[in-house]
Amino acid sequence: MAINTISSSFPRLFLVSTLVFLCSLKGLGFAFEGRETIEKNLLHHTHTVQVSSLLPSTTCTPSTKDPHRNGSSLKVVHKHGPCSQLNQDKTKTPTDAEILEQDQLRAEFIQYSRRSKRLGGEFLRRKSGSKASTNIPANLGGSFGTNNYIVTVGLGTPKRSLTLVFDTGSDLTWTQCQPCAGSCYDQNDAIFDPSYSSTYTNITCSSPLCSQLISGPGNQPTCSSSTCVYGVLYGDNSFSLGFFGKEKLTLTAKDVFKDFLFGCGQYNKGLFGATAGLLGLGRDKLSLVEQTANRYGRIFSYCLPPTSSSTGHLTFGKGSGKASNTIKFTPFSKSYSKSSFYGLDLLGISVAGDKLAIPPSVFSTGLIIDSGTILTYLPPTAYNALRTAFRQAMKNYTMGEAFSILDTCYDFSNRNTISIPKIVFSFRGGVDVEMDKFGVFLVVRSVSQVCLAFTGNKNANDTAIFGNTQQRGLEVVYDVGGSRIGFVPGGC
Repeated sequence: MAINTISSSFPRLFLVSTLVFLCSLKGLGFAFEGRETIEKNLLHHTHTVQVSSLLPSTTCTPSTKDPHRNGSSLKVVHKHGPCSQLNQDKTKTPTDAEILEQDQLRAEFIQYSRRSKRLGGEFLRRKSGSKASTNIPANLGGSFGTNNYIVTVGLGTPKRSLTLVFDTGSDLTWTQCQPCAGSCYDQNDAIFDPSYSSTYTNITCSSPLCSQLISGPGNQPTCSSSTCVYGVLYGDNSFSLGFFGKEKLTLTAKDVFKDFLFGCGQYNKGLFGATAGLLGLGRDKLSLVEQTANRYGRIFSYCLPPTSSSTGHLTFGKGSGKASNTIKFTPFSKSYSKSSFYGLDLLGISVAGDKLAIPPSVFSTGLIIDSGTILTYLPPTAYNALRTAFRQAMKNYTMGEAFSILDTCYDFSNRNTISIPKIVFSFRGGVDVEMDKFGVFLVVRSVSQVCLAFTGNKNANDTAIFGNTQQRGLEVVYDVGGSRIGFVPGGC
């Protein structure tokens, strides 16, 4: 009877068990479907990178992308990379610690200049504990620091080729000049000698042009035998002092500018890394942007090479931007309307597709986009949120030892490939800028110490800075006349 009962119950038990099993499979199927969706989303919001590609190469690999533009372009290279002629003497290359120290000093100068109009000697005394030299100007004229991208231009008649760093945070263009009456640092190119140029002219002290130095370098010009004397003292204690003059500037064979105003340096010291001087791309009337406005309409763009072993471009004119009709522009921040710096309004940050819960007020101090600062400096609250989200997304990787001001580092020595969460900055005007896969990390010590190239400001009211590491691979289009900046991925 028991057997009959069991036998008679078997079909019902089998049916129930089968239904439960099938439902379980169906539920499991839903789980797999959900997991596939999650994985697809994760792939959509991450970069897959070969670890070996993060390492600097010893071979120059020029960009194969044809700009296809109507503007006038100069080749951009990293001054410490294999594409640079300045990269021959390895003993003069600064260490990673020195580079970050200079970068932090540059960032502090930018932030200090935004907080206070009392610049120059006061800032340097605060940093060094000593009085600024009486032989150099009392006011700062820029924030030279770690400028690490260079171009080659021609100066004079006959033309002399000069390798200059270009800087959106400075205005006055200058180069070292013979006879170097004070002193000149070592540079790779022959030092420019105005006495051999048929087109060089000094600016006299009585000329209205001399007074323009007040708004450019930011100090009262002085005189030497009726010749106007400029002086620029940078935030890293570097300086250039010399004669204010005008000369023929050659950017390309078809782009030649007579009477270009520049500084002919007689007394120069600092961390200029064998370059011949500086090309100023700021917003003041002495900058290259303003002096060439009739030709280029105050429009230029650059693409900083994704790696130090590749090349980018600096392009002037309406042809800037490989697809200028599709670029999304964000307007200049109104709070920087009277500044030489280019300010933008940052509204939010996303990591791996998720927008960080950062109150809008955190970004009220503004943000400066800068070609010469390496890292991106964020308000403490914003950086803490970014770091937390980034570490969570990278939790399956081994953390490495922190380095200098970089506190989020990884050891990828046992990895062939890695997945990097995408980081997106959202700017006013609905413009989302996604960092290139090479715009997230800095390699400090081979692949055993690869660090997130962001850091936090010391104070909540310090200006944020959008550094050049995060700009790598992007074409950044400056429409200065239209008071806006646009971004295009894959620009070089």
